[in-house]
Amino acid sequence: MSFANLGLSEEILRAVSERGYTEPTPIQAQAIPVVLSGRDLMGGAQTGTGKTAGFTLPILQLLSASAKPATGKAPIRVLVLIPTRELAAQVEESVRDYGKYLKLNSMTMIGGVNINPQIQRLKTRVDILVATPGRLLDHVQQRTVDLSHVEILVLDEADRMLDMGFIRDIKKILALLPKKRQNLLFSATFSDEIKTLADGLLNNPALIEVARRNATAELITQKIYPVDRERKRALLTKLIKDHNWFQVLVFTRTKHGANNLAEHLNKDGISALAIHGNKSQAARTRALAEFKTGKLQVLCATDIAARGIDIVELPHVVNFEMPNVAEDYVHRIGRTGRAGSEGEASSLVCIDEHKLLKDIERLIKREIPVVQIPGFEPDPRIKAEPILNGQNRGQGGRGQGRSQGQSRTPPRAGAAGKPAGGHGAGRGAVPVLHRSGGRGR
Repeated sequence: MSFANLGLSEEILRAVSERGYTEPTPIQAQAIPVVLSGRDLMGGAQTGTGKTAGFTLPILQLLSASAKPATGKAPIRVLVLIPTRELAAQVEESVRDYGKYLKLNSMTMIGGVNINPQIQRLKTRVDILVATPGRLLDHVQQRTVDLSHVEILVLDEADRMLDMGFIRDIKKILALLPKKRQNLLFSATFSDEIKTLADGLLNNPALIEVARRNATAELITQKIYPVDRERKRALLTKLIKDHNWFQVLVFTRTKHGANNLAEHLNKDGISALAIHGNKSQAARTRALAEFKTGKLQVLCATDIAARGIDIVELPHVVNFEMPNVAEDYVHRIGRTGRAGSEGEASSLVCIDEHKLLKDIERLIKREIPVVQIPGFEPDPRIKAEPILNGQNRGQGGRGQGRSQGQSRTPPRAGAAGKPAGGHGAGRGAVPVLHRSGGRGR
């Protein structure tokens, strides 16, 4: 199938072709006809599947086909709610790129920047508004935005919206929209909370899932590197230097941990910057731009900050610390292996994180291959410590994690009295295997 078979206008097809795309991805091939038909949609798609174009292209088609001469200032016709600033900027950029030959206008509404230019922009024509919930409600409070004519609502990354605590904000925003509208919801995972949200939002929706629920992309090679918590930094430096890794996205649990790790890597001669919620929007944009061009070798990020990072051929993702919530592992490694390119996801796992690893493997329904680096074997005398608010001893920093980030029961020692991390350890522990890691089973 080609994009030309999907009922899109010549202007949109021209813009798509200029971006080098000829065939739609599975989510695009299924979602575009549904959106064009006017139906509500619930889409399950991992990151990197092309879902942004899956809703952007048909929305542009619908708006351009039903353009009406406006009396006075044209109303906002489409609202796209996005959890993070970076993702909002990228979605709005896609709207502009695909709609470059159409007489439609869009804008980004995000926090972390001066609100006054946004207020001025809202006085002009805005057909499509891409916004983060908090800043949108700031404008609602100041009565600078009118949502009473919205025809299409998109909730993108809905699972992350709920994780970040935006459910109340979303409900406030929904109350301001016309009851008669088209609703599109996209989520990488379908938890019970997502289903509840969808039941109250969507009207007889079409359901599209292009990947097994909570699946990790098949093009991603996953590896576990067992190591003591105090030696993670040294091992990361060794891996980056020995394998000459560039464009490495490294996840930490906390903002402070991201800052410390970036500082450590720079001292080791590896160019690195941290990106998280405490950084100004200008600093985050600059770090992301340098990372995309390859000028910056490593980007250290928290889960929330990294949500909007979309680099088509990002080769390496490293879990410097395992996430407290298993679903976040799927989101993290989904930053690589995008748009048909291969990627590698490496996780540095210490004894404190064996239970977290077990939860992740249960979720993705596979055991992740283990690679032991000589000289970095875990010390069997080290005991597991609880992870409180995302903080490990030796990693430092106050956590920004959720309350469920409180530690769970530490894994018990392996069978026959062998320490966790050694041969014969139970599956909750990480076995030390001297073999190369291949593709996950």
